[in-house]
Amino acid sequence: MQWFLSLGAVWQALLASLIMYAMTALGASFVFFSKKINKTVITALTGGAAGIMIAASFFSLLLPAIEYETSLPSFVTATVGFLLGGAFVIVCDLILSRRSFNFHGMGDKKNALLFFAVTVHNIPEGMAVGVAFAAAAGGDAVLSALFLAIGIAIQNFPEGMCVAFPLRAKGMSPVKSFLFSQGSGAVEIPACVIGAVAATFVAGLMPWALTFSAGAMLAVVCSELIPECFSGNKTVASAGIVAGFCLMMVLDLALG
Repeated sequence: MQWFLSLGAVWQALLASLIMYAMTALGASFVFFSKKINKTVITALTGGAAGIMIAASFFSLLLPAIEYETSLPSFVTATVGFLLGGAFVIVCDLILSRRSFNFHGMGDKKNALLFFAVTVHNIPEGMAVGVAFAAAAGGDAVLSALFLAIGIAIQNFPEGMCVAFPLRAKGMSPVKSFLFSQGSGAVEIPACVIGAVAATFVAGLMPWALTFSAGAMLAVVCSELIPECFSGNKTVASAGIVAGFCLMMVLDLALG
């Protein structure tokens, strides 16, 4: 752990992104062994990840952005950046749902849209982690950024399953199902590094990057994770969200 803490923000972000990607690939790898998913486990993991990301959007991203000194009032930076981040995800959703894509080899339109939606949503998630490491800048908050990455990695595990298994069910081979699924998580690696580099070296970008990432992350949670987990057992979903939020809040306040 001390070795990790001694690294620069960009290297920390890169390693964290590799962990996040590995969890997507691990979840996708289950397509080689089974065609069924335990829905209760998926619901609990998805709910927990949603809670972690909701807490992180405030404690790890919005709150640090508000504390930055800029030429603009903090509420302006926080509000505009947050709105832009949320709008980015909403616009991506609209484009994906309305445009016609080439679905050859992916089973059907629903599976293709699921793949593209997960891939696009992984970009702001990766950026959020990169920005969080840049904001920590080697201090104690590095652990908070690491826990944010772990929270997203936990979410990536069932996400990898949820992309791979529908493709497999539509007749795609296990290998192709795995490759498509892990590919949806691979975009987090460059997104994470770009977020860390931009927030570290571009003066004045940090508060905007933090609030943009917070808005994008909350939009992803609301549009994807919460509807997904509440489509199953609502009690398990609610418990997972509350537990995930409390875990991230305690870790962030205790270590940040």
